[in-house]
Amino acid sequence: MSKKLPNHFVDLLFLDPPYNLSKNYNGSLFKQKSDASYTDWFRNILKCVQPLLKPNATIYVCADWATSALIAPILGEFFNVQNRITWEREKGRGAKRNWKNNTEDIWFCTKSDEYYFDVESVKLKRRVIAPYKKGGVPKDWKVESGEKFRITHPSNIWTDISVPFWSMPENTDHPTQKPEKLLAKLILASCPESGFVFDPFLGSGTSSVVAQKLGRLYSGIEIDKTYCCWAKKRLNLAKNDNSIQGYSGGVFWERNSQDHKTEKKNLGNKEQGLLLE
Repeated sequence: MSKKLPNHFVDLLFLDPPYNLSKNYNGSLFKQKSDASYTDWFRNILKCVQPLLKPNATIYVCADWATSALIAPILGEFFNVQNRITWEREKGRGAKRNWKNNTEDIWFCTKSDEYYFDVESVKLKRRVIAPYKKGGVPKDWKVESGEKFRITHPSNIWTDISVPFWSMPENTDHPTQKPEKLLAKLILASCPESGFVFDPFLGSGTSSVVAQKLGRLYSGIEIDKTYCCWAKKRLNLAKNDNSIQGYSGGVFWERNSQDHKTEKKNLGNKEQGLLLE
């Protein structure tokens, strides 16, 4: 791969490779490997993509809890590991002899100590449960349309993003599709305007779709023709609709809340299930 692509062109690398689980990707079966085999496979991926990165590039890598344990040391071999984001998906199969698994990890890595990070672009808007006043004046919150809200800094625990479900316009039949809202956070925080987003496991195209909606350059690689068609269709639709569910007014809204400016519009689409998450 790296031999066919130019060096040092990527600002943001998004890696969502198959986790170390047996999974059917539209007829192509990825079989669970031994720990040693998976780590060798993953290490080779990083060797391929490392030359593509700009000196100040950022890398985000998705994994489940078991795969995280395997890849964490390898990420440290290639990059500076800055943090681990835990995403609560609110979806997962129940288990009789274990805790239900409904989280995934997103590793935040950089190529060097010099990197782009725009925290102001990824603030979260939350309802205030216990409003506090100082000298009779609201402290760090304000009232909008009769409700109290606070703009907060993002943490590494993400509870505001739902897995794309059947009634959401972005949903496809891809078995491991990531939400547009999740990619929007990563791109806004870690890729400057007109920067380049690269995804070598493109799937149904979420990273490229969101990059296009947010005015970034993008490229992706996908081996399955059906998934490529889904990605192309989504990119064409995004030319006329750059909205991202859960993100409006320059802030990310907590799960199951929305911008009051779009409330009437969304209520009109309620029958189609298009309410903001």
